[in-house]
Amino acid sequence: MVSAELARDVVGITGNVISLFLFMSPVPTFVQIWKKKSVEQFSAAPYLATLINCVVWVLYGLPIVHPHSTLVWTINGAGTAIEIVYLLLFIIHSDSKKRLKVLLIVLAEVIFMAVLTILVLTLVHTTKKRTVIVGIVAIVFNAMMYAAPLSIMKLVITTKSVEYMPFFISLASLANGVAWSAYALIKFDPFILVIHLPLSLAYTHVFVIAVASVIFDMGL
Repeated sequence: MVSAELARDVVGITGNVISLFLFMSPVPTFVQIWKKKSVEQFSAAPYLATLINCVVWVLYGLPIVHPHSTLVWTINGAGTAIEIVYLLLFIIHSDSKKRLKVLLIVLAEVIFMAVLTILVLTLVHTTKKRTVIVGIVAIVFNAMMYAAPLSIMKLVITTKSVEYMPFFISLASLANGVAWSAYALIKFDPFILVIHLPLSLAYTHVFVIAVASVIFDMGL
């Protein structure tokens, strides 16, 4: 009989693979940006939200915060590196106004993480309490990551085009949520579970894109 620990590791590795696909799913978007040398109407919001989300989860998964969470900090470490590359490309191909805005947000994220890390590691002295504090912060930023792609919905409605709506990011987010929900249920982790089980935003996003594509293709 398969042990719960082994099952959790298998599901966690599966979740990591899906998460990696999620992080890589914007590649076609950035190939387009690179070819056109412009970000056009693409938004940096999903990448900024994913960056801060990944960094918080790296902190959460460290042994000094939440022991035995190697799969959590490794995949989010990879995600952090990938998002940095995306944001560098976005900054390079943005106009000055958009570039400054992105740089200021990144700076704010760096300052926030530095303050959070210092406060948690110096003022909180048990891993149990550190887990709770960082876990709550992680929930907030994970919700932002799932919500960020919806920021482009107004543009889709206005232009009647789904060109700038990141479908594959939404689809990968959905699969990612299912895998990590299973991971959190096998060995109960409320912080991982609470952010991945309620997938209404991802479901809504994919549904809206599918319906919009059909409507726009019909010329309505």
